[in-house]
Amino acid sequence: MKRTAMALADGRELIYFDERDDAVRDQPDRRELPPPPPASQLRLDPLTDEWVAVAVHRQTRTFLPPADQCPLCPSTEGRQSEIPAPDYDVAVFENRFPALSGRVADEPAEITPFTPVLPGRGRCEVVCFTDDHHASFSSLPPRRVRTVLDALADRTAVLGELPGVEQVFCFENRGVEIGVTLHHPHGQIYAYPFVTPRTRALLAASRRHAERTGGRNLYADVLTAERATGDRVVAGNEHWTAYVPAAARWPFEVHVAPHRPVPDIPALDDAERDAFGPLYLDLLRRFDGLFDLPMPYIAAWHQAPVRVDRELGHLYLQLFSIRRAKDKLKYLAGSESGMGVFINDIAPERAAELLRTA
Repeated sequence: MKRTAMALADGRELIYFDERDDAVRDQPDRRELPPPPPASQLRLDPLTDEWVAVAVHRQTRTFLPPADQCPLCPSTEGRQSEIPAPDYDVAVFENRFPALSGRVADEPAEITPFTPVLPGRGRCEVVCFTDDHHASFSSLPPRRVRTVLDALADRTAVLGELPGVEQVFCFENRGVEIGVTLHHPHGQIYAYPFVTPRTRALLAASRRHAERTGGRNLYADVLTAERATGDRVVAGNEHWTAYVPAAARWPFEVHVAPHRPVPDIPALDDAERDAFGPLYLDLLRRFDGLFDLPMPYIAAWHQAPVRVDRELGHLYLQLFSIRRAKDKLKYLAGSESGMGVFINDIAPERAAELLRTA
């Protein structure tokens, strides 16, 4: 893989990850762009001890443009996009409308004595999986999945070294039902200046398990149990297992986990990275085959924080969809949104069976 970095017209960084060593990426960004927006504002909810980002500039971000105006397609002679090259394999660049960034202007003023406020330091990046606007992740060849995984490993390592960054989150949103604002196949990376609420909960459970069992890793023990029973296992290979968690929150939810406990994507070895692609592509095609239409989903990489509690973590990919039937979506209503108590309409064992036969 060849890595080439450059600056866009407004100073944001763009990085090409090419599968050919002879790829030339010297095309400049010829657009006239305004300066990137300043960092958002972080406000701590004193009732939940959770940070909320207030990023008002995101109201103006690009929303479902037609294919010939897509900012993630390669640039052409008549139209300049976010990617100056006429083609690319994988490209990563700083989000033009970031929820978090390193461009901190003035320190925010106090809201109330009970609501601490901080600048939204961090970084948000866009990961373009292919230059084909009409493709999907499931249509990528295994070699491209490996390139994407290597790019995510690179970005996780680099962003984790930024001052103040505590956690790196890589994810993909797919489908208008999920809320995507661009159809081009892409993912995102958030580098947070705090450990997220979800990860804090996972770490707390893992810590309690380690204290009870003399240091055992909770996720590794859960994975071993799921592989032993097999009731909810959808697919697997020598290095990875894809299974529906026994307490799945979503109608169709699968964890894809490496058998070897590792804290994050950079810790995966070559064999593990090569083995991930074929299994994940098979799983995505099963998702699409459930109802014979493109499945809206979120694919979320759970990684250990970059500075604390790394020994408690276990990397895994959580893939889930809000579609519960061909003509029905699961909405987060009163119990889920108000109280955080999920109610699943499909038994995890049944979901695993449907995915195995899809």
